[in-house]
Amino acid sequence: MPDCDYCGATFDGEDAYLDHLAADHEGELGSIDRRRVAERDPDDDGGFRVGPAVLVGLLAVAGGLVVYVTFLMGGSGGTAAASGLPDSGDQSVVSQVQTEESNGLDHREQGTEIGYERVPPTSGAHWGGTWETAGFYTDQVPLESLVHSLEHGAVVVYYDSEALTPEAEENLRGWATNQSDNWRSFIAVPHPNEDPESAYVLTAWTKRLTMDEYDDSMVRAFTAEYLGRGPENPVR
Repeated sequence: MPDCDYCGATFDGEDAYLDHLAADHEGELGSIDRRRVAERDPDDDGGFRVGPAVLVGLLAVAGGLVVYVTFLMGGSGGTAAASGLPDSGDQSVVSQVQTEESNGLDHREQGTEIGYERVPPTSGAHWGGTWETAGFYTDQVPLESLVHSLEHGAVVVYYDSEALTPEAEENLRGWATNQSDNWRSFIAVPHPNEDPESAYVLTAWTKRLTMDEYDDSMVRAFTAEYLGRGPENPVR
């Protein structure tokens, strides 16, 4: 139990002792005791003043929180998600996704031309010896290797080169940089059709979502829902 250095009184605890110093010895306190009382005194709203050490700690926690949120939401331009994707995407977006019947996942010899019922495809036979890695591509990429990437859990976004905006390109490049694992890669490629159905077509295995204008929140919801969940080796 602390004893008062100014009057010798004894108190049950530190809080009671500091209350006593503030009430009975305000004009007598040394610099250390003044600081102890000041850091504990109620402020005008009935709370407590925050001392320098506590303030530094709070600022550090706040800074860490900002970094964490930025990590979840960040990427190129601060919008493309990094590896901390949620387990599922925004259901208001996911509800718009088309689920297509699987056309199989047979492996064919490299270089074999495969005709797909719908372009871009979301499943079907594909080259067994190669697949596309994460990246933003400016040249046409074989559909047969992209479908193999879908089997690996990739999200492949087809963009209309004429509709692509600098902001959209920056975000797509950010996604491709942040999601580059072999079993959860993000790939952006030019649409193979001269007159695409939409400016952007998001695909995963048997999944399709179209966008007339680029919306990174929709890309994030789609990616959170399907990335890394291909039939060959689901990792999420």
